[in-house]
Amino acid sequence: MTTAPPIDPALEGAAPGGVLVVDFGAQYSQLIARRIRECRVFSAIVPHDASPESVAALNPAGIVLSGGPASVWADGAPSLDPGFLDIGVPVLGICYGMQVVAQALGGEVAKTGAGEFGKTALSVESREGMFGDLPASTAWMSHRDAVVRAPEGFRVSARTPGSPVAAMESRSRRTYGVQFHPEVVHTPFGTDLLKWFLFEECDCAPTWTASHLIEEQVARIRAQVGDGTAMCALSGGVDSAVAALLVHRAIGDRLTCVFVDHGLLRLNEAEQVEQAFGHHFNVPLVHVRAADRFLAKLEGVTEPERKRKIIGEEFIRTFEAEAEALGDTKFLVQGTLYSDVIESGSRDASKIKSHHNVGGLPEDMAVELVEPLRQLFKDEVRVVGEELGLPERMVWRQPFPGPGLAIRIIGDVTQERLDILRQADFVLQEEIRRAGLYRDLWQSFAVLPAVRSVGVQGDERTYAYPIVIRAVTSDDAMTADWARLPHDLLETISNRIINEVDGVNRVVLDLTSKPPGTIEWE
Repeated sequence: MTTAPPIDPALEGAAPGGVLVVDFGAQYSQLIARRIRECRVFSAIVPHDASPESVAALNPAGIVLSGGPASVWADGAPSLDPGFLDIGVPVLGICYGMQVVAQALGGEVAKTGAGEFGKTALSVESREGMFGDLPASTAWMSHRDAVVRAPEGFRVSARTPGSPVAAMESRSRRTYGVQFHPEVVHTPFGTDLLKWFLFEECDCAPTWTASHLIEEQVARIRAQVGDGTAMCALSGGVDSAVAALLVHRAIGDRLTCVFVDHGLLRLNEAEQVEQAFGHHFNVPLVHVRAADRFLAKLEGVTEPERKRKIIGEEFIRTFEAEAEALGDTKFLVQGTLYSDVIESGSRDASKIKSHHNVGGLPEDMAVELVEPLRQLFKDEVRVVGEELGLPERMVWRQPFPGPGLAIRIIGDVTQERLDILRQADFVLQEEIRRAGLYRDLWQSFAVLPAVRSVGVQGDERTYAYPIVIRAVTSDDAMTADWARLPHDLLETISNRIINEVDGVNRVVLDLTSKPPGTIEWE
């Protein structure tokens, strides 16, 4: 007999008036919570196998059942404890969440033989409840199974070509379900539907702000660290900077920031980190120069997961050595985000890639992690950073992966390839900023595939590397679209890279969205 996992202690006293998301292992579970918080309503995630009693004890105003990667008919698929439907608060099931509601209440879920993915035409059958006057004609789908018969007492509110029950509702039970994903931006009316659930059904008040999160995390950090000391893995990016500010607010001068230069940074980045830190932070900084150590470990390694795990382990070993030098510090602060966590795979979610600070971590660590941003997306971290007074240039710095250029070189990581990529990326960033597009893009960067192609320069044959330009727009990094950069800008970037960077004779553009690709190439 298994025991239900305990509810996160940080939620004690925090949920009244908010909405809890029951996680069935969806890639978008945290995105649901984030959308709710964007409506200024507190939201947090609880595991699907938590007991309904422990959830009810938090006094939520409502419950959302997330999607999930599994079929309800798959062996070991997560199931719904019917007790969640009897807590006495409104319930909204999304995708898999609707299917387990239908299954629990006597409806029928079937394998229809054809899934629905992406933009799908939606036919609204009833506007008496959730749809009202919403302009609901298309929605974003991602499923194979479908509810083919709603439970007794439920009205079918919408259909699609592949879903006989694309939405269902029971006002008497205060239980609702949608097969589509209202939390993604590709469902045009999705946020309005969530607002209907929050404000009309759950009677929530839009009072939650970033300052609440700051207070919550400061209290949590103090409880975890106690009278101990901590060091922060500072990279110069917004995530680690915000994490450092939160921990410094919590424990003051018992925090030391450690900047590990692994030799995989962009041009002049190490110097910029030191300068920015010295100007904006009032805590000690230890600069560890470890390029030789990391490059030696990466020699001959081409497989992306191995790169990430090697870098993750080397980071931890380096920080363990610094912890001992600092007087046996027990806590390591990381700027881990939820997008890192969910892509690395959780208990129920599928693994996409191991982030060096999550799935790439070794099991035998001598330090305990402090991760105050683990439940946040990048844009939420930026809001917190602004609230904490972080300078604008640091708040809006584009994301840069912890493994650095190692996962933007497709193949063996060598000093020669690092030098080429640094120079090419510098040109790209300079032109993107000059065009005034830096803030419009989620990320823009250069990739170096370790292949060569034939070219001609100065009437002579060349055999050199290509550079791939990758630029995307996104709200949260869970989905992304390739950016439509102006042709004259692309021409300028290409000409400069080929003319100024030795070893490059070709520039190409990546036109892949996420999904099916990821933002980074590895």
